Amino acid sequence: MKFNTKTIHGNQEHDKAYGAVMPPIYQTSTYAQSTPGGHKGYGYSRSGNPTRTALENSFASIENGTHGLAFGSGLAAIDAVMKLLKPGDEVISTSDLYGGTYRLFTKIFEGFGIKFHFVGMENASEIESYVTKNTKLIWVETPTNPMMTIIDIKACAEVAKKHRILLAVDNTFATPYLQQPLDLGADIVMHSATKYLGGHSDVVMGALVVKDKDLAEKLYFIQNASGAICGPQDSFLVLRGIKTLHIRMQRHCENGKVVAEYLKNHPKIEKVYWPGFEDHPNHGIAKAQMKDFGGMVSFTTKGNDYELAIKIVEKLKVFTLAESLGGVESLAGHPASMTHASIPKEEREKIGVVDSLIRLSVGIEDEEDLIADLKQAIG
Repeated sequence: MKFNTKTIHGNQEHDKAYGAVMPPIYQTSTYAQSTPGGHKGYGYSRSGNPTRTALENSFASIENGTHGLAFGSGLAAIDAVMKLLKPGDEVISTSDLYGGTYRLFTKIFEGFGIKFHFVGMENASEIESYVTKNTKLIWVETPTNPMMTIIDIKACAEVAKKHRILLAVDNTFATPYLQQPLDLGADIVMHSATKYLGGHSDVVMGALVVKDKDLAEKLYFIQNASGAICGPQDSFLVLRGIKTLHIRMQRHCENGKVVAEYLKNHPKIEKVYWPGFEDHPNHGIAKAQMKDFGGMVSFTTKGNDYELAIKIVEKLKVFTLAESLGGVESLAGHPASMTHASIPKEEREKIGVVDSLIRLSVGIEDEEDLIADLKQAIG
């Protein structure tokens, strides 16, 4: 089954009770039992719910995995992965990553005795120098948030396999429409399904997908024991969103290219970060491991003009100044004061998150309206 068909039919079946084409919303916390422990596959909705199962099956299908897990948020999904570790273990992580992930790693799990190495992974061969006998996980974002750095997943997988380390990839920006990390050697794929998978800015959710049965069982145990689940209504919404993922991503990519090229040629813009440019570092890797270059674009103002950056985001009308990304509507953010505010200023600036940086999530509106909005805001 091809990807575009998987988004609609992958691992799905019609409702057995009445033949409903869309999985029903099983808005229930518990299920009748004929005898103690005797039920029809579901006993309590923390442990499993038919609507959530349909979504998890879809997650597995579109990422070419065998097991999917749906969580209450992307951070809850990452939290479950971290709980595979124990005090004294070490993690090698992308240095340029989502601020919430950095906060979870440094403010929560460092306190439990997990050691993190934040590494620039543009050259994946450099990762190996950080591997010790205690290294248990490599955590990758690609493209990264918000600097759009591209990391070679295959090369990371070679290091991980050589040293018997788990490799997890945050695939939120790319989505499985653009890249499928499990096929490139990753052990775990993570999504903030709040973003492109849901696609309509109306739900908060996280996802994990794996191929290994034992790993899936460990993660499911952690999820069930910790209660990090999503509800049936949210499951229904994200499952519905996935059914249009392929056509939405086509337009996100088309509009992202137009916006990136406009910004690159604007005299008031210093630098544009978009992996589709031939002069983007690791453009060749992006071209090899991604189907297209996505709808996320970051840029800085000429001379690192903070006041101009703030003026731009405040004047935008079609782009909405808001947290998050990946919805049908275009959003703009100021990472230093919004998504990455939890990272200390000196650490932010090391990876390029300066005060003049603006991150755009380019939606699926008409491209002429998006360009006109940027033109009037930038001046």
